[in-house]
Amino acid sequence: MAKKPAPPSSPTLLEAAARRSHLGSQATPPLADRMRPQSLEEVVGQKQLLREGKLLRDVIQKDRVPSLILWGPPGSGKTTLANVMSQLTRAEFVRFSAVLGGLPELREILAAARERRAYQGKSTILFVDEIHRFNKGQQDAFLPHVEDGSITLIGATTENPSFSVNAAVLSRCRVFRLEALEAADLEQLLARALADRERGLGNLELQAEPKALAAIAHAARGDARRALGMLETASTMLQQGGTLDMSIVEAAAESRTLLYDKSGEEHDNAASPLIKSMRVSDPDAALYWLLRMLDAGEDPLFLLRRLMIFASEDVGNADPRALQVATSADAAFRRMGMPEGIYPLAHACLYLASCPKSAAVKAAIGAARAAIEQHGALPTPLKLRNAVTKLMKQEGYGDGYKYPPDFENSVVPGESYLPEALEGSRFYEPTQQGLEQASGERLARLRGSRS
Repeated sequence: MAKKPAPPSSPTLLEAAARRSHLGSQATPPLADRMRPQSLEEVVGQKQLLREGKLLRDVIQKDRVPSLILWGPPGSGKTTLANVMSQLTRAEFVRFSAVLGGLPELREILAAARERRAYQGKSTILFVDEIHRFNKGQQDAFLPHVEDGSITLIGATTENPSFSVNAAVLSRCRVFRLEALEAADLEQLLARALADRERGLGNLELQAEPKALAAIAHAARGDARRALGMLETASTMLQQGGTLDMSIVEAAAESRTLLYDKSGEEHDNAASPLIKSMRVSDPDAALYWLLRMLDAGEDPLFLLRRLMIFASEDVGNADPRALQVATSADAAFRRMGMPEGIYPLAHACLYLASCPKSAAVKAAIGAARAAIEQHGALPTPLKLRNAVTKLMKQEGYGDGYKYPPDFENSVVPGESYLPEALEGSRFYEPTQQGLEQASGERLARLRGSRS
């Protein structure tokens, strides 16, 4: 008996988009691949590397690219830059994936490059995507071919090459660090994709509310591929000439967290309770608001900055280790990235929320600044000035200064180190919180010894 044919499957979102696009029913690559820049002028972001006068732009334009490593987060443009190089170079440009390929395939590529150089006099640029996926022993395969000029190696990695690339290979490469794309760069890219009739979605003649494009750019977290993928998904939910608004973006993302506005009220509405929860020593609430902001697409570096500020402003000397924890979390995050970087972030947040609090540092800054504003730039007492020249010594610079280590407990009785008009002023008043209580008691004894 003949087998009954299976019913046709429903088209995927991307397939549906393709059927409505200018390509009709033909198979089409994802929007992110179609919109990949073909020239330096089309590349958005990375101005620190690509503006006029910068080395990377210069060597690409002059087709004099050295062996190099492109290091940056996903979607920052590593493969895009390699693609631009392939368009501009006269060398043979060969792509290789360290994820999909193995050493046998790589050896064939390297052998062909050596023959090409020997018999055709033509150089080869080998682009190795995800080069960190090769262990350091496997990476040795590149070394002799880079040294003898058979290949120019371009490696792309999301991991710190200091730890993920063989030291011998790394020493023969320039490292260029790419940053996550700014929201403004992503919005520019999204607008270009909506307008482009040849490679983008221009034939759909869609309109887009600025707020909707901003939400996509924000949710993409610096990743161009993610931003274009979200736009493509959203476009499948619209008819020809439709309008992309927040409701479409939310439906496409299946999440309302896109309503979170990183620079507006919702940003402040989440950042404020995070700080207040830590200040009141409620680690549960603090962790909730931290994760809510992260899940909504907040920049983790903003959160780390706020934690470091909190460590000094709200904890201060009640627990001097708090600043060490916060700065260590910042350093660890920059090494790890996401998603693992959430651990040092949460670690620091919970520590800061749980430790004793003191605003004495903040109060001392305010009091000292108030004195400066009230009295202006008072002259430095002569005894505190260094007599670095003979004339200064003759003018009395340094006269009467007493060297503290010559006295018991390094305290000089009766001495003041403030300008005369401010003698006896107290700016820093330690609290009874945490470790500040002990340091405050010691400071009181020292102040009493000097009086």
